[in-house]
Amino acid sequence: MLYYLFKYLDNLNVPGAGVFSYISFRSAAAVITSLIISMMIGKSIINFLRKKQVGEVVRDLGLEEQYRKEGTPSMGGIIILASIVIPTLLFARLDSIYVILMLVTTVWLGLIGFTDDYIKIFKKKKEGLAGRFKIMGQIVLGLVVGVTLCFSDDVIITEKAGLTEMTVSERNELRDTGAPPAAASDTGMERKSTKTTIPFVKNNEFNYAWLVAFISKEKREPWTWLVYITIIIFILTAVSNGANITDGLDGLATGTSAIIGTALGILAYVSSNIIYANYLNILFIPGSEELVIFASAFIGATIGFLWYNSYPAQVFMGDTGSLALGGIIAVFAIVIRKELLIPVLCGIFFAENLSVVLQVSWFKRTRRKYGEGRRIFLMAPLHHHYQKKGYPEPKIVTRFWIVGLLLAVISIVTLKIR
Repeated sequence: MLYYLFKYLDNLNVPGAGVFSYISFRSAAAVITSLIISMMIGKSIINFLRKKQVGEVVRDLGLEEQYRKEGTPSMGGIIILASIVIPTLLFARLDSIYVILMLVTTVWLGLIGFTDDYIKIFKKKKEGLAGRFKIMGQIVLGLVVGVTLCFSDDVIITEKAGLTEMTVSERNELRDTGAPPAAASDTGMERKSTKTTIPFVKNNEFNYAWLVAFISKEKREPWTWLVYITIIIFILTAVSNGANITDGLDGLATGTSAIIGTALGILAYVSSNIIYANYLNILFIPGSEELVIFASAFIGATIGFLWYNSYPAQVFMGDTGSLALGGIIAVFAIVIRKELLIPVLCGIFFAENLSVVLQVSWFKRTRRKYGEGRRIFLMAPLHHHYQKKGYPEPKIVTRFWIVGLLLAVISIVTLKIR
């Protein structure tokens, strides 16, 4: 909202108003604002949750210090959501289709998680919201994201071959004024594209249409859209649940998400800049620079929440925060066409998810074969395995952060090393 106010003031030649046209300034403002919001409202929300006795109910897992968490306020994800949404509304361009998608993702998954936490805590039902309703909510969001990316005229990408045909000034004019489809095609731009980027590959462009290449050209397009939207739903569901599973130790999901958000912000910026996109040989996505504002708010919100969520945690985010964080990361990566980087960039989430799948699958298989279930890990998810081995909780979290940081660097390096 402030963007439009200062743009109006800039048109009136008010000194200093033009600073709001710079992504760097608005990004910095978003980070600072989200940090201030999380710090200011955090303590108040924690006290409110304590007053309402919105505390964590701990299951007996046989873990050291697990009962220390008993009664710690949950549903603290509200702090994260507010710290993301408010700065984004203040500093981002609200006519950007990408910003709209990210806000819808944040609010929608936040509501699903909030409903789950509310049922667990206030209705005293340990199961919370039925799993099928969570999945249905994620599928609906995936459909919205997929259909938007497939059919919206505001979603534009440029093939690498067309990058040199457009100057920076032409690109800015296209972004600010909104060019018709003809103008976009004249500059080598595409709409309704199902292309993405493959990491570690020299010719790194991949089109989901290739997955249905066996279908005749006349009938291929709707099947391509169907495959693309299905993959988006799968990625969204997997990453969202992966973040939820990871949220088992103080600060683990929060710090990991902050690292991932930083990497995604960098990827969004280079994808939105025609010079960097051309140099790095990646898809140029006009308008995606507004996602840098959102990523900045995301980083500030997670770091601000970490103030209260670090060991020993004063508040837990609950599903209100974890489902939203995972969904935000998934949709962000999909929008900037870097979803195939997720197994690397979100390696912590992936490992946590995989450990549960392997543990459950192996246990069931060995129980059928030997009459007694056997385990791969001492306990799943993976962070509990290390707790069982006697590692202190802060050490596990810190080492997971280090691994997450390494994976984030590798993800960014893939832009040039193939």
